[in-house]
Amino acid sequence: MIDRLNRMVKRYNEITDELMSPDILKDISKMTELSKEQKSLEATVNLYGEYNEVLGTIEDLKEMLLDDDKDIVEMAHMELDEIKHRVPEIEEQLKVLLIPKDPNDEKNVIVEIRGAAGGSEANIFAGDLFRMYTKYAELKNWEINVTNSEDSGAGGFSQIEFTVNGDSVYASLKHESGGHRVQRVPQTESQGRVHTSTATVLVLPEVEDVEVELDMADVRIDTYRSSGAGGQSVNTTDSAVRVTHVPTGLVCTCQDGKSQHKNKDMALKILKARLHDKQLQDRLDKEGLERRGKIGTGDRSEKIRTYNYPQNRVTDHRVGFSLQQLDRVMEGKLEPIIEVLISEEVKTKLEGK
Repeated sequence: MIDRLNRMVKRYNEITDELMSPDILKDISKMTELSKEQKSLEATVNLYGEYNEVLGTIEDLKEMLLDDDKDIVEMAHMELDEIKHRVPEIEEQLKVLLIPKDPNDEKNVIVEIRGAAGGSEANIFAGDLFRMYTKYAELKNWEINVTNSEDSGAGGFSQIEFTVNGDSVYASLKHESGGHRVQRVPQTESQGRVHTSTATVLVLPEVEDVEVELDMADVRIDTYRSSGAGGQSVNTTDSAVRVTHVPTGLVCTCQDGKSQHKNKDMALKILKARLHDKQLQDRLDKEGLERRGKIGTGDRSEKIRTYNYPQNRVTDHRVGFSLQQLDRVMEGKLEPIIEVLISEEVKTKLEGK
């Protein structure tokens, strides 16, 4: 571990020297790349620096224990008792920081929410989930852009797709994929009975062109007029774009932008993300493996969380975590749940599972 940490410090200092070079100002792309790499090393390098300072202080205090002055020896004993516990604490923190990171953690994401079982109430719940993620994104200073939506007559959405852009978005949202279940009294329920409905969430990291091969000869592109709820035209030009990957049957639609060109680019970006995800899952299925580093499989058929309104409780079934703050969660206060899921992911990696 120490050898690896020393290499990281060496690389961090090399980057610092490179960034100070006048030539780097002429290459913005290279400067951005180096700055990003340095930022990824910063927390570990700083903690390792603190670790070495603590070790140095302990050695100094041990030397003071040999002093002839009893007062100095007593003071050294007291300070040693106060600081020695920091060594194992920092070592554990360093182990966590040295865990191989998910290469997608820093990426933006594409999210799809669909109303599932429960008819109109499921679509209303899908809308509630979209609002919850929107509120969470606001708290994180992320940007949300809706790319496609199908309104439900009773409220909410039968389907809504959107991108989330910001710092480390996938790291926070990657465990949201799966089935979300709501238990509450629908507005249309006259007897006051609690109903159970579900919506599904799919979170995909954006992918670079080098990560997936997409032969445009396999893609069919259709354009049509964007429409809102009830089929009413909200656009006077055929700006909406539907792209179909013929070999797999994957279909992606983008209609919320006013430009056909931008809608096409976004639809293709979503298609690449879906295609990459399908290729990954097909490979893991063939090898009989689950997706490593995830809590569960990330399959939309997997029930991951229940939102119980009568008891103001939200429960994540993968880690057995319950929180009596459903009202706060629906206002975007998702951090307590996400922190537990990330901690479980770290624990799983430390155990080598």
